[in-house]
Amino acid sequence: MSNSASERTSSTSTLANELGYNLGLKKGDYVQEVGYDDDVDQALCEAIENIIGDKIADGEEDDVYDVILMWWRSDDDDLIDGLVDAQTTLKEGGVVWLLSPKANRPGHISPADISEAAPTAGMHVTSTVSAADDWAGFRLVGKKNYS
Repeated sequence: MSNSASERTSSTSTLANELGYNLGLKKGDYVQEVGYDDDVDQALCEAIENIIGDKIADGEEDDVYDVILMWWRSDDDDLIDGLVDAQTTLKEGGVVWLLSPKANRPGHISPADISEAAPTAGMHVTSTVSAADDWAGFRLVGKKNYS
């Protein structure tokens, strides 16, 4: 298993590609990954890299990104703080995809908790998707950016 986003290979399944497209990503998007750990969905990450045509930047890189991919679990640090921190590298009009384990899986965060944390962090949940077999995706944008 890969230790970082930059160590992934480029093989992906059709299903993973479809899931990557469900996130609304396109070629040329600059994506940063936060909260990477052993439990992330490798096929989804590989599909995203195929779609954007580049590697996903890790959470330590300081730049401005179109999309922040946040893998977040119930035992991670405070969600509001995580969302506020994610916005420091997010371009104006950018999107945060908060990925949380689905219900009945270790680390699950309830959608109500996410919907409550988002406005406090200055964000708004605009949609949700089944991002991968074990991960739900919540699309968050700045409160002035409901598109």
